[in-house]
Amino acid sequence: MTSLDPVLSVLSGLGIGLGLIVAIGAQNAYVLRLGIQGTNRTIAPVVLICAVSDALLIMAGIVGIGALIERAPSVIVAVRILGAGFLIAYGLFAARRAFRPAMLVVQERAAHIPTKTAMATIVALTWLNPQVYLDTLIFLGSIANQQGDQGRWWWGGGAVAASFLWFFSLGFGARLLRPLFARPTSWRVLDIFIAIIMLGLGIHMATGF
Repeated sequence: MTSLDPVLSVLSGLGIGLGLIVAIGAQNAYVLRLGIQGTNRTIAPVVLICAVSDALLIMAGIVGIGALIERAPSVIVAVRILGAGFLIAYGLFAARRAFRPAMLVVQERAAHIPTKTAMATIVALTWLNPQVYLDTLIFLGSIANQQGDQGRWWWGGGAVAASFLWFFSLGFGARLLRPLFARPTSWRVLDIFIAIIMLGLGIHMATGF
């Protein structure tokens, strides 16, 4: 291994990790909404949960737990059913919030989202999503293990860095959109978007298509 190999491995892991994480999904949609509406005290633990969860799953994939998950499809099925129910319920709530002006007024007046509520929600959105296991444990873990005994850890480190970079940028960068969301109409559009994402993913999980 040359002196450049670790650098190239880290950059490769960073690039592929970002390619997977940046795609709009339930987790990112929630972090975006929270970043616009929430406070630093609420956003910080939420984005930390997202990034640390990814790190744990990526490292688990590197040590071979992904192979065990592949041999136990019933685990993924159980997670898929629970995740589908949660996403559909959250999507319906977002749709209700978007089409009921009274809820938008309450939302405008709400200065703080309870931190425990935000943390519990992101834990569910993260760990009840079977796609996260396929992406991190199996996909990223298998790519990392193609880099050799030492290279896999450098590559995994790059993928972990991608997760931290993305979620902290999304969570704390979303505040730049706050002037736009000073109007209830903007919140309505965002909630319609979130409802479509959540319901679409929930139905996709429930049907297996």
